[in-house]
Amino acid sequence: MISNRRSPLTPLAQESLETLASALPSDGELTYEQAYATLKDREELAQPAAEDIIERLYMRGHIYEVEGKIRLTDYRPE
Repeated sequence: MISNRRSPLTPLAQESLETLASALPSDGELTYEQAYATLKDREELAQPAAEDIIERLYMRGHIYEVEGKIRLTDYRPE
């Protein structure tokens, strides 16, 4: 049987997702530069690590892109 649940995130990826969610402006989207800066400031991730985390979140369906900006997919804290 196939589950509709996403595979669990690593603790760092989960923390990063929560950090991005808390940094969302009222329009609900971040530029990539804003996302990288947020992860650098709050999670102390260098840009290559932030890019990797954002790619993982994208590949697992936690975030998506619209016109070059990042949006979160039905984010609910765990």
